[in-house]
Amino acid sequence: MSATAKKRSLMPDDIRAAKGGTPLVSLTAYTTPMAQMMDAHCDFVLVGDSVGMVLHGLPSTLGVTMDMMIMHGKAVARGLNTALMVIDMPFGSYEEGPSQAFRNAARLMAETGAGAVKLEGGAQMAETIAFLVARGIPVMAHIGLTPQSINTLGGYKVQGRGAAREAMLADAAAVTDAGAFALVLEKVPASLADDITAQIAIPTIGIGASAGCDGQILVVDDMLGLFTAFKAKFVKRYAHLGTDGAAAIEAYAAEVRARAFPAQEHVFADEAPK
Repeated sequence: MSATAKKRSLMPDDIRAAKGGTPLVSLTAYTTPMAQMMDAHCDFVLVGDSVGMVLHGLPSTLGVTMDMMIMHGKAVARGLNTALMVIDMPFGSYEEGPSQAFRNAARLMAETGAGAVKLEGGAQMAETIAFLVARGIPVMAHIGLTPQSINTLGGYKVQGRGAAREAMLADAAAVTDAGAFALVLEKVPASLADDITAQIAIPTIGIGASAGCDGQILVVDDMLGLFTAFKAKFVKRYAHLGTDGAAAIEAYAAEVRARAFPAQEHVFADEAPK
């Protein structure tokens, strides 16, 4: 191989084949610079509908539109060379039925270059997942806490406890049988996540689930401490850029008001007429 040859981008089948191996690494991204930083370290990057909350100030993911996802998907695609790009299908773009889901998934992939879509829901979405996969659209499934259903779930609570355990096991089996290449498990008990991971043939990607999952994903703004409106218990802050950024802006404002910024004649001294 030439030293300058581009490394092949990962594909959904590569993610599927990672089942039981080295844990898969993933983060959300919404911009080109963030995607560029992640590309060398992540197996797949998710253009998440969490963009509505962390970048657009929305109270939930429900207000995110197709146009918003496409705009951010295009930006992320510009920053990736090797990681697989997966893009969320926003609320209202697929629940009506398989045909609606296909139209919108095809548009997302065609306009952003994404390699796969992600949609929320278990057994009730199995028909739609099978319909998409049969027509060339790879699907990552998502069960447990599904933020687009937050109004029916009654809040951001742990899912799959008690009698709901068997239903979630059935959901995991249904989306696997329908052809999903991976499954996100959000905010479910560790023992349930471990059982699902052992019972299905596709990788599980945990977010507030279990270290026994086949991989993990976090919202990058949570992980970096950029989003400070609230912090989920399962999130580890690897940096505190929100508070650091606020302090830097405060320091900048104080210097400007004190006229402590560089004098322009010094900044442009090398441009003075000879």
